Amino acid sequence: MSAEQAEKETQVIAIYGKGGIGKSFTLANLSYMMAQQGQKVLLIGCDPKSDTTSLLFGGRACPTIIDTSSRKKAAGEQVQISDVCFKRDGVFAMELGGPEVGRGCGGRGIIHGFEILEGLGFHDWDFDYVLLDFLGDVVCGGFGLPIARDLCQKVILVGANDLQSLYVANNVCSAVDYFRRLGGHVGVAGLVVNKDDDTGEAQAFAESAGIPVLASIPADEELRRKSANYEIVGYPDGAWAPVFETLARGVAAAPPTMPSPLPHEDLLGLFKSEAAGREVEMVPASPEDMCAEPKAERPSLEIVYDDDA
Repeated sequence: MSAEQAEKETQVIAIYGKGGIGKSFTLANLSYMMAQQGQKVLLIGCDPKSDTTSLLFGGRACPTIIDTSSRKKAAGEQVQISDVCFKRDGVFAMELGGPEVGRGCGGRGIIHGFEILEGLGFHDWDFDYVLLDFLGDVVCGGFGLPIARDLCQKVILVGANDLQSLYVANNVCSAVDYFRRLGGHVGVAGLVVNKDDDTGEAQAFAESAGIPVLASIPADEELRRKSANYEIVGYPDGAWAPVFETLARGVAAAPPTMPSPLPHEDLLGLFKSEAAGREVEMVPASPEDMCAEPKAERPSLEIVYDDDA
């Protein structure tokens, strides 16, 4: 191994955002652009929907680690890297997967998936970048694993100019802040504004939270259509190359910073009053409001013991 290889450190980056905000679109195109720039990139989908790699593979489903592990275990076999990791034009990709609806905990599935990855040698793999796609609006422990256990160096947020996606981004900032104060080292590298309609709320959030905007991806019909058709747009010399080249540079260079999560009222303050409902009066309810008839006397559930017993 050369001195340059010995000094090389893989950047492990967790990307968080609200479901449906465009993380998978952003990551598929970002990873493709980075690979075309000569980087060795591994993309791991950590969302039970298992849709992170669909765009990369033209709509084809990638066998998940969880399902493959269960099938192999039943057959008395071990999972091999070739069973779960696939590549396209220099991008390596895999999906953790998760349980069927109502049949298990998605967070536990994430933890189990990482245990399998470690068994496959995850910590010894030689990549420039490992990108982890995490659902941000699930607050159970498995989805916070990279932040809580220092499994990544930095977090990138994907949001838009809407309250719900910024609420999720702010929650992730709160998690980073919490674990940093406990001695953790993960920081927030910045925010990617997706479906940007130029109303400015996402940029205002980033400024208030003390994190940079790494790139703004416009709300554009061509992008929406190509994403729906599972087409990559983040390739050199393409019409959208400057957007993803800017994002690739930002992802590589942005340091992991300590964010300043916003109090809820300040988050609402980024939006117009009619959008956030701050002019609505909250009237306390009374017991009389809750029942059509006067409250009936019910016997006590307390067990009274006879002292002479």
